[in-house]
Order: sequence, then structure tokens, then C-alpha cells
Amino acid sequence: MRLVRLIVLYTALVLGANGAVAADTSAAEALREGSMKKLMFHGEARQVPDTALIDADGQERTLAEHRGQWVVLNFWATWCPPCRHEMPSLDQLQAELGGENLAVVTVATGRNAPQAIDRLFAELGVQNLPKWRDPDSALARGMGVMGLPVTVILDPEGREVARMQGDAQWASDSAKAVLSALMDGS
Repeated sequence: MRLVRLIVLYTALVLGANGAVAADTSAAEALREGSMKKLMFHGEARQVPDTALIDADGQERTLAEHRGQWVVLNFWATWCPPCRHEMPSLDQLQAELGGENLAVVTVATGRNAPQAIDRLFAELGVQNLPKWRDPDSALARGMGVMGLPVTVILDPEGREVARMQGDAQWASDSAKAVLSALMDGS
């Protein structure tokens, strides 16, 4: 019943929209239920620093690689129980919605040994997420991340449009509806 209600609400919001307005988040905000109620949308998109991160192969990467996509950017750490709890749902979200229009990017911030990340991903069965690191927490500091986990939503221009403190069920119907509404509205 909840899924039917979400689909009806989503369809009504999409059909009632006055054309495609970039970063119009009102439709997505209306679809927040359960743990997604913690997702707070900003009145205006915020710039994100172009900070170098390190991938699993030790190569530098930046969020600019995902321009043109919506990004679910998750800051986490191997020692953080809520981070560990939500990682499988982020993995499932990437498997189900990730692709040309959406990427789930996980960034282990602070001291997280690559071997510990590998072990955790293997233990949790995570197969679809990148193993990016922010070893000196430069990106986390630049984005004002205080505590973990923190997940931010970036628009296709690489700007932050929403933020959530704490873990969530990212593979839930509500999370998928929110992200689908954002992708459809851009």
C-alpha cells in the first residue's frame, strides 16, 4: 500500500510540474518517508570543493568525474557502526539505480586502511561501490562534515542540494522515489 501511495504521489507531482526546472526539489521532498525524513534539502545548491581523493588502486580521483550525474556521496569510516549498517543498502541502491544518471560514491574519510576497507566490503558482500578514500579528511572538512555517516546529494553540476546526518535505508522505496524524482526533474 505504501508503494502504491508513493507511486500515485510521485506521478501526480510529475504531471503537475510546470516544465523541467533544474534542481527543483519540492517533488523529491514530498516523497521522504521513514529514514529519508532526515534528508534535508537546501534552499540553494552549494558548491563542493574539488578535492583529490584516492581510489582502491592508489590513483587520484575527483567528484568532477561524475559531472552530468546525480551523486549520492556517502562519507563513512570502517570503525563506524552506523556506517557499516547502511553500506549494504548503498550497495543495493547503486545496483538498482546506478548508471548513466546516478552514481553512489562512498568515501572513507580519515584513517581507513585499504585492507580494512577490502575486508569490510567482503564481509558485508558489497560489490557495486567504489573504495575511495579521503585520508586526511580534506574533502570532509571542506564540506563541513561533522560526525559519520553523512550523505550528501549532488546535482549533475556537482553542487550539494541535500544532506543527511546518520544512517538510512538507501534501498528503500522512499529513497528510490526521492532520487527518481530528482533525476526526472533535472
